[in-house]
Amino acid sequence: MRSLILAVSAIALAAPASAQAPNRGNADLQTNCAGDALTFCAGIDPNSPQMDSCFKKNMSRMSPNCRRAIDAYEKAGGK
Repeated sequence: MRSLILAVSAIALAAPASAQAPNRGNADLQTNCAGDALTFCAGIDPNSPQMDSCFKKNMSRMSPNCRRAIDAYEKAGGK
């Protein structure tokens, strides 16, 4: 779950740095969860424990599409 949260947050909050860092997550996570990460966890460093806590705290508030993308990612072996 930690890797997933970091992947989504990095996509949402560090887009300019993405050219320098390897892509994490997948296209479904990028498409379906970036807005949720910005809505519920804006201003939090995506690599911090606080981002993990924010995502876990707000998981039930995430959009259905984001939750489905997370479930699919985890079932496919993402962590």
